[in-house]
Amino acid sequence: MEYKDFLNKLSGPARNALEDEGIDSFEELATLSKKELLAKHGIGRATLPLVNECLNKKGLKLRD
Repeated sequence: MEYKDFLNKLSGPARNALEDEGIDSFEELATLSKKELLAKHGIGRATLPLVNECLNKKGLKLRD
């Protein structure tokens, strides 16, 4: 899955939160911790399973 396809699966607020932060790749997304990701306005717990699934498929994970 390409990063833009991942963004299209997110809710509008979650997608906007990542775009507003300038996060434009799975590698950049993986630099965040779960806590940092959830602190972003527009991203909630419902977003985490999709984030984790897509990062896992790329051999990545959120920072501990």
